[in-house]
Amino acid sequence: MMNITPWNLPAVIAAAALLAACGGSGDGGTGATSGTLRLALTDAPSCGYDAVKVTVQKVRVHQSATAGDADSGWSEVVLTPTRRIDLTTLTNGVLDELGETTLPAGKYTQLRLVLAENDATTPLANAVTPAGAAETALTTPSAAQSGLKLNVDITVTPAQRADFVLDFDACRSVVKRGNSGQYNLKPVLTVTPRLSDAGMRVVGWVSPALVAGDTVVSLQTNGNPVKATPPDATGRFVLYPVPAGTYDLVVTATGRVTAVMTGVPVVTTAYTYVNRETLPIAPAAAASAARSVIGAVNPATATVRALQTLTGGTRIEVAWAPVDALSGAFSFALPVDAPAKTVYTLNPTVLNWTVDAAASGRYTVEANSASVLKTQDINATAAVPTLSFVFP
Repeated sequence: MMNITPWNLPAVIAAAALLAACGGSGDGGTGATSGTLRLALTDAPSCGYDAVKVTVQKVRVHQSATAGDADSGWSEVVLTPTRRIDLTTLTNGVLDELGETTLPAGKYTQLRLVLAENDATTPLANAVTPAGAAETALTTPSAAQSGLKLNVDITVTPAQRADFVLDFDACRSVVKRGNSGQYNLKPVLTVTPRLSDAGMRVVGWVSPALVAGDTVVSLQTNGNPVKATPPDATGRFVLYPVPAGTYDLVVTATGRVTAVMTGVPVVTTAYTYVNRETLPIAPAAAASAARSVIGAVNPATATVRALQTLTGGTRIEVAWAPVDALSGAFSFALPVDAPAKTVYTLNPTVLNWTVDAAASGRYTVEANSASVLKTQDINATAAVPTLSFVFP
C-alpha cells in the first residue's frame, strides 16, 4: 500500500475539509444518517507524453486511516465497466466523472484509488505513449491492486453531497527507468473539494505564440503548485477546481522569461478572469539560452524541483525535474533571464510587467525524500556544477 505525498498535498488536503452541499440524498435531513460522496478525476500537464492512460476500477473510502484492505467499513464508488482514461485529455478544467455512492455520514480519513492490473488479457491497462514513440506498459506499484492510498479529511454530512475531485498529476507520476524503454507509475494525487461550478475557477489567455510548445500555467501558493494546465489551441487556459484563496499565477515556456501575476483571488461564487483574449499574457523572448542543470539524488525515489524567490519575497516553482528510477539522475533547463511580474487587476486594460533583475538566474534546487528536504542555491547566469543530494 502506497502513501502518496506530493508537494502541494498538505495545503490541498487542508482545503478538502470543506464540503459541497449542492444536492442531497437520504430523507431530506430529518433523522438522516447517510450522505452522498461524488468523485471526479482531472489532471495537470503531462510533460513530454502524447498519452498517459490508467484503468480505474473503483475508489474506496474508510473512516479509519489504518484500515486494511479486507477490513469491514469500506464504501466504494465502483466503475462498471472499468474505464480506461487518458489523463492527458483532462486539462483546462475538464473532469471525468467517476460516480457517486451513498454512505454513512461521518469523517473519512483514508481514500484508495484502485487501478486494474496489466495482465495477459489487458497488457496495456495502464500505459504511456512518449512523444512520437509507441505505447508502452506502465509498471504499477505492488499496492496498486489494493488501492493507491491517500490520507484525506472528508466529512460526509447527513442528507448532503460531499463533492471532491482527484487530481492525478500524470507528469510527475510517470518515471523513466534508465535506457530500458520502460516506465514506472509513481502516482502523485491530490484531493480538492468541488464546492460549486459557479466559481473556484481562474480563466485567462496566453499569446497564441505559446500554444504549440510546452507552456504551463499554474496557480501557486508559497511556491507550491495547486493547479496547473497547458493552454488550449486558442491560448485560453482554465484552472479548476481551485480552493478559495489568493494565489500567484505562473507562466513558463521554453525560450521565454517566466511571467508571474501575484494576488490572483479565487472565490466560490464567480469565475476569476485575469485578462481577456485581446490582452494576452505574452512573456518576452529570452535573450539567453536556458541553463542546463544536472545532478543526481539518492535514493532515486526522491523528487527535485527548482524554486525562485522574487524581490519582495514571492516564492514560485519554476521547474520540476523527473528523476530516473534507476540512476537517480535529473536535469533542468532553467531560464537565465530575469522573470517579469505584475499584480492582478480587475478588468485590466493593460498588463504592466516589471522585470525583476535581482532574481535573474537565481534558484534554490530542492530535493525531497520522505518529506525530508535538502536544498542548494545556484546561480544559473554561469555554469552550474553537477548537483548531488544524498539522504540517509
